[in-house]
Amino acid sequence: MASDLQSYAILFLIWLISTVLVRTIFSNFRTTARHQPPGPIALPIIGHLHLIAPIPHQAFHKLSKRYGPLMYLRLGSVPAVVVSNADTAREILKTHETAFASRPQSSAVRYLTYGSSDFSFAPYGPYWKFMKKICMSELLGGRTLDQLQPIRHEEIRRFLRLIHKKSNGGEVVNVGKDLITMTNNIISRMTMSRICSDTEGDAEEVRKLVNEVVVLTGTFNVSDYIGLCRNLDLQGLKKRFEDVHRRFDAMMERIIKEHVEGRKMKMERGDGVKDILDLLLEISEDESAEMKLTMENIKAFILDIFAAGTATSAVTTEWALAELINHPDIFKKARAEIDSIVGINRLVEESDVLNLPYLQAIVKETLRLHPSPVILRECTKDSKIGGYDIPANTQVFINVWAMGRDPEHWVDPLEFRPERFMSSDESDSSHHVDLRGQHFHFLPFGSGRRSCPGTSLALQVVQTTLASIIQCFDWTVEINGKSATVDMTEAPGITLPRAHPLVCLPVARANPIPLN
Repeated sequence: MASDLQSYAILFLIWLISTVLVRTIFSNFRTTARHQPPGPIALPIIGHLHLIAPIPHQAFHKLSKRYGPLMYLRLGSVPAVVVSNADTAREILKTHETAFASRPQSSAVRYLTYGSSDFSFAPYGPYWKFMKKICMSELLGGRTLDQLQPIRHEEIRRFLRLIHKKSNGGEVVNVGKDLITMTNNIISRMTMSRICSDTEGDAEEVRKLVNEVVVLTGTFNVSDYIGLCRNLDLQGLKKRFEDVHRRFDAMMERIIKEHVEGRKMKMERGDGVKDILDLLLEISEDESAEMKLTMENIKAFILDIFAAGTATSAVTTEWALAELINHPDIFKKARAEIDSIVGINRLVEESDVLNLPYLQAIVKETLRLHPSPVILRECTKDSKIGGYDIPANTQVFINVWAMGRDPEHWVDPLEFRPERFMSSDESDSSHHVDLRGQHFHFLPFGSGRRSCPGTSLALQVVQTTLASIIQCFDWTVEINGKSATVDMTEAPGITLPRAHPLVCLPVARANPIPLN
């Protein structure tokens, strides 16, 4: 019996090795028959997966220095290309935009977004186009953002009062943690008129669930990349996907039911500003709409807004403050600009930002050095980019982080220098650069049809919050009782989190600014 089992094991091992060798040889034959981009030698089964850990965008950047701005990788059994310069990014995002307008569908995305019923990961097609249209015209359009501006005003002031209280008590502040609470409050109130705090269970549960979604979507899943593992759940992620999906769905069912009842009372009274959930429900009930929104579409879209709108804005503001602490001369210049335009008798407002060009330059420079690092797309039909063949079903990683450091486009690219966006030197074209995707060496919000529809909201939150904390407080970092510089090490993650929390001591200004 034991010898039979040993024989079966040997036969299975021979079959497995033979299968892998045949697939590898066949794959190499197919790829060499095409004119594929250059890349390193792949290992059997795992391909190049071993080369991209632990922080993929940094690994991509290092590899691209050797293999060029368009590089071929095989991630397990999944073909991929990495783009690291503006010209190639322009070809993909503009010249051949429709062929690269979809995003890969990972198992996490399929489970958590109701089978890609959301907007962010929906395949490029009629439904996505419909959602893009209503995003820009209604859900995240200028009129809606203006109507919901008081919410942002109130939550930024709530955040500042918390910091002021800690300052008076000589307490240190975990800046990232408090910023995430603030951005969650803003998104939660704008979306469904609830606040993320420990006293309101549903909204706090949303915050926790969104954090789990961000973690799960950023976790490498062996089953997505290695064909032999496709039907296995080696990491137990499937159970976690199902648990998060079940909890989120149950909570949203309850919130939507309460919201529908509340809408009836609002309509009877004829008052109240509509939140985003109100608008989504109205669109779903509109018989004349060109496409019907289902409850699954609505739930998935709300998840999108939370996932995209909370961590990214908080992380960007945290990186900006870290840079300002390390560059006190820039901090002083920014405060002087705010004081000259706004004064010290009132708090800076969203409407002031247009008159604060140096503050805008600081935010641009932060987004250049610390963006969400990678734009992820999928090729849906055979294409030719840079003279190379890119077959359908190839994943595309556009390394925004690397392009923000490209010396061909940026003078002293590793320096934090906001003045580059205000320069009058004609040899330095950085001051002409737009951050909404018109210049392909600077793509913090993507470009083209699939660019971020929440760009205006993100900029309003980040710029106004940053201006407020510059205006109201001095910030120091201490190690063993001595002032220190901020460690700028990055951690893995789709939103470019910091490796170490930004823990600061805030000191309120001698002439306090009213925080009401």
